[in-house]
Amino acid sequence: MLNLASFIKLLQESFRDLLPIILVIIFFQLAIIQTVPENWLSTTIGLAIVGVGLAVFLLGLEVGIFPVGEGLAGDFARKGSTMWIVIFAFMIGFGTTVAEPALLVIADKAAGISSGRIDAFTLRMVVAFSVGIAIVIGVWRIIKGHPIHYYIISGYIMVVAATAFAPKEIVGLAYDLGGVTTSTVTVPLVAALGIGLASTIKGRNPVLDGFGLIAFASLTPMIFVQFYGIYVYQFIEASQIVMPIAAHTAETAAAFDLSIMSLIKGILSVATDVIPILAVILFFQYVILKKHIDNLKEVLIGFGLVIFGLDAFIIGLEMGLFSLGETMALQLTQNDSVFIIYAFAFAIGFSTTMAEPSLTAIARKAKEISDGKINDFVLRLFVALGVAIGISLGAFRIVNGGEIVYYIMAGYLFVIVLTFMAPKYIIPIAYDSGGVTTSTVTVPLVAALGLGLATNIAGRDPLIDGFGLIAFASLFPMLTVMAYGIMTESMGIKGKHELQEIKLEELQHAIEHANDMGLSTVNVHGTDKRHSYRVQFSAVHVIIPIDKEQEAIDSAKKAGATGVTVMKAHGMGLEKLESLYNRLGESHSDVNMMFITPSQKVNDIIKNVIHDLDLTGEGAGIAYAYPVSHLKGLTLKMDDL
Repeated sequence: MLNLASFIKLLQESFRDLLPIILVIIFFQLAIIQTVPENWLSTTIGLAIVGVGLAVFLLGLEVGIFPVGEGLAGDFARKGSTMWIVIFAFMIGFGTTVAEPALLVIADKAAGISSGRIDAFTLRMVVAFSVGIAIVIGVWRIIKGHPIHYYIISGYIMVVAATAFAPKEIVGLAYDLGGVTTSTVTVPLVAALGIGLASTIKGRNPVLDGFGLIAFASLTPMIFVQFYGIYVYQFIEASQIVMPIAAHTAETAAAFDLSIMSLIKGILSVATDVIPILAVILFFQYVILKKHIDNLKEVLIGFGLVIFGLDAFIIGLEMGLFSLGETMALQLTQNDSVFIIYAFAFAIGFSTTMAEPSLTAIARKAKEISDGKINDFVLRLFVALGVAIGISLGAFRIVNGGEIVYYIMAGYLFVIVLTFMAPKYIIPIAYDSGGVTTSTVTVPLVAALGLGLATNIAGRDPLIDGFGLIAFASLFPMLTVMAYGIMTESMGIKGKHELQEIKLEELQHAIEHANDMGLSTVNVHGTDKRHSYRVQFSAVHVIIPIDKEQEAIDSAKKAGATGVTVMKAHGMGLEKLESLYNRLGESHSDVNMMFITPSQKVNDIIKNVIHDLDLTGEGAGIAYAYPVSHLKGLTLKMDDL
């Protein structure tokens, strides 16, 4: 909903989520490094801009991207054209990935330290194509209703098989690119596509089948990039040596300015990422489906909010947080204690994940479609914990050396084991959580930390050892989220509808075992359940002129009456009884209204009717009540029970 109250609520939540980052930076800067950063003012202003930008971005998602994405998916499912669904899925996957800012950063860094073997543009095309294929596979799975874990486990086997043949220089990069393909814009739209399909196709469950597309988008790039690496390291010779990436990023951060031209360029850059997505949506909506978008004005406003919010978000980060994080990573490598590095990796992983816009959007959706069984804030805590553990372990690998493939294979093994232990509803969400943790906030800081460590620690190669932290940040959330599902299941946490079903089953059980003598049995509105009620019921009768019928009904309803039986009546006073036989043929001029209600409401109903119709004054009519027993067939709402 596009209103001020929604924005203020999102603004409060945004600044609440940024608090962990602020605390981590202050603690490590003052307590460990013991220096005050020179650009502390710009960092403070930048964080404020990040909070506002995040709130604007989330509001745009709720207004524009989620509704239109789910609507498109539903229309395609109802249209029954699998071919067009598949084409749409590929175009969304390819189009949202090829201009992904995080992918641009990693591709440029990989090209810079690969001695010219890796071409940044070609690498982006390979990754974008693999994501398009991934979304197609994921959509096909939803259409066919196949369990997701068979696909994911098969994918893990293919990743490990490709690793056996890939050069070691490409393995860490390939694993990292599996985490950077799912952007702040891609994640909500892809999630909306999956949930929309699963909500529309008969026999599909939005929780079990709707999630999982992001997991595919994180898996296939690892396979495709490794095969690309096999090709380039087999057939392309090294041609140039580029300066260390750490110095390059530091210079870039230092050169940031907040001029009008840079603001315009920033908005245009973000718009370049978002507008192709909008173009794909409009093409399929108007050309293929030949259907107008409901609330088109709000949808366009939503996309505009996404552009401005994301641009403000990036500007806020660049105003000091990125450069500060890179500087701190360099200073920490010069510290005598390696445990300080692990602590910083854990803290920065946790805090940046809690502020991740994509994760916030997915967690909200998970809570919504799980009927509250999944708590969005707790889910984010477990995902952030997984990222923190993963980045800490990745930092440990860089500091102490070791092949990344052994760590990743061990992690996959644990994922497979937990897959068969965790409740089914959490598995697709767990797989997706690995893809939403590495995006706008996390990737630059984590990449700077990994490359900074590999550049400054003797015996480490930035290309071989510097990449891989993002892969760890993508892997471990799957483990922690499945652990969260196992915990909630063992604690017996239920969704709202599940709790209501349990309550209704208990009521039904009581009916079956209760002595029916003296009980009144009522139907529960909106269900096929009945309940034997031991509370006393009464019948309230109101006999009034027919022209006062609606007024009496309104009056009784305000006092708690839930139903009425209206009968035609004809009454006369004592003075007319003498000519009774002469008046039997007269038309009905009165109505007799009967309200069956719990006895505790009788007094309020009669008082209301007497007052509103002035029965004890100028108004004509009578009202009375009497108790009833063995009542059958009455329907009441659950709240009334």
